[in-house]
Amino acid sequence: MDRSHHLGSLQHSIMRVLWEREEATVAEVHAALDTDQPKALTTVATMLSKLEKKGVVAHRRDGRQFVYRPLVTEMDVRRSMISGLAEQLFDGNVTELVSHLIDEQGIDSGELDALKRLIAERAERDGDDV
Repeated sequence: MDRSHHLGSLQHSIMRVLWEREEATVAEVHAALDTDQPKALTTVATMLSKLEKKGVVAHRRDGRQFVYRPLVTEMDVRRSMISGLAEQLFDGNVTELVSHLIDEQGIDSGELDALKRLIAERAERDGDDV
């Protein structure tokens, strides 16, 4: 999908529940959300409705309840949100985005080594020298 999927924190948390369960009612999503930041059942229902309008979830009726399911994958959302972030904050410059993450996120030597391996693997796959 080439659509943009910019989700707020609560919307992303709701999507995580749906990705994990594949489908869920409003009450099931509500029960599965982080209890450190409790949300009203009506708030969860409103967010699911907004997600449906964005085209990222759909519902079916099961008796009197709506059962929601994701229409996009977690990778679709990650790709879209990271791409939007890179465009918005770094004028689309991926090198600047990665540099910022390395400098500002306290990456340890093990994570840095893993990044080096990923870069080397990508370069080899693409036929480039690192």
